[in-house]
Amino acid sequence: MKVNGVFEGGGVKGISLVGAVRAAELNGVSFHKVAGTSSGGIVAALLATGYTAEEMKRAIQAVPFTSFLRRSRFFNVRFIGPAVRLLLKKGLYSGDALEEWVRGLLAAKNVRTFADLPLGKLRIIASDITNGKILVLPDGIAEYGIDPLRLEIAKAVRMSASIPYFFDPVILLQSNRHRYFKRRRKAEVKSTYIVDGGLLSNFPLWVFDRDNDSGKEPPLPVVGFQMVGRRDAKARRIGGPISMFQAMFETMLNAHDERYIEEHNRIRTIKIATLGVGTADFSLSPEMSEKLYESGLEAGDRFFKQCDRQTGTLPVAGSSSPQIRLK
Repeated sequence: MKVNGVFEGGGVKGISLVGAVRAAELNGVSFHKVAGTSSGGIVAALLATGYTAEEMKRAIQAVPFTSFLRRSRFFNVRFIGPAVRLLLKKGLYSGDALEEWVRGLLAAKNVRTFADLPLGKLRIIASDITNGKILVLPDGIAEYGIDPLRLEIAKAVRMSASIPYFFDPVILLQSNRHRYFKRRRKAEVKSTYIVDGGLLSNFPLWVFDRDNDSGKEPPLPVVGFQMVGRRDAKARRIGGPISMFQAMFETMLNAHDERYIEEHNRIRTIKIATLGVGTADFSLSPEMSEKLYESGLEAGDRFFKQCDRQTGTLPVAGSSSPQIRLK
């Protein structure tokens, strides 16, 4: 059975999504189209490229998350370095290492740009904070004078995973307008800042609803993969502006999209317990990584088996068609 899959963002907790994908495989469910935000975008990109859950698990667990926290020696000078980097670059870390890692994984499957995938197969969510709007990639990049099919998938993932102040934003430069200044014609360059999609939609369960309602193709169930469970009642320690923003950002992610997840959407959502792990816990141990994977596997298996036991169907949101049978 084919479904469209939507994967929530959650930083290092993304390994739990892979466990749920494995459960889908074991229950005979495959993915027609996929979408995601941040770490959910990474999982969606790898799925669209042809990775199995086992391959994704090996690739993710083979690389320590701390290896993505790259910056030059100068910016590592205690206190002064990070502050200067934040002022100059708008982020504590570049995010280049994450982009390079994703690029390498995609290249192993001979995939580089969205043109290398079936049309509409993959959608990545990012946030345009210059214009204050959600950016659905690749189609949304056309507004910035870039051919959607030529957009690198690794770059789209990099945009979607740029946690504000933690990783550098991706800056799009446009110079398609001109103005006269002191009798000389000069290009007017506009800078657009793109950051983590979770800022505006961390769980874009809505992204395929219009497809199902278009009538251009048979409607398919949309299954959401959501990471739930907050930290224990232990309060966050806020010692400065960075830790304060991190607490604000994680609080926002926990509450994001909840108004959208109404009852008819909850029944098509796999809820994965994240065992108290935080979005930016980059020192995650191999043991906890394995527990998160198992948590996703259990949640996914429970979800698909429950569908079989009851009606064997899932609702197709955005469509007047009846429920579609999973098995």
